[in-house]
Amino acid sequence: MSVFEDSIAAATAVVGYDLFQNKPELQSSDVDRALRGIALAGSAAALDAKATLKVGSTTIGDVLNVATGAPTNDHIQPLNAFVPAGARISLVVTDAPATNPLNYRVILDDLE
Repeated sequence: MSVFEDSIAAATAVVGYDLFQNKPELQSSDVDRALRGIALAGSAAALDAKATLKVGSTTIGDVLNVATGAPTNDHIQPLNAFVPAGARISLVVTDAPATNPLNYRVILDDLE
């Protein structure tokens, strides 16, 4: 199991920005993976920011910031999305944070 976390400043996390763009080890792999869960937190208030989660060109769904501050395991939205080797995972901002950074936690498993 791999857990990826990062914090992106509100000034950077504008509409259209891929929150994963500076994490190549998260975006793509040469082995099949399973996307097990994701959490988004931060901004000025819960539910005031949103991003779309995609695997390749397939939309998995929208992810809302569920709290201010950093996401915890209690905030994880469980998933079981297959990510084929070479496919790119993205989390693109569709409703930008008001003032504070956006923070994410992603759980991935290699399926070797």
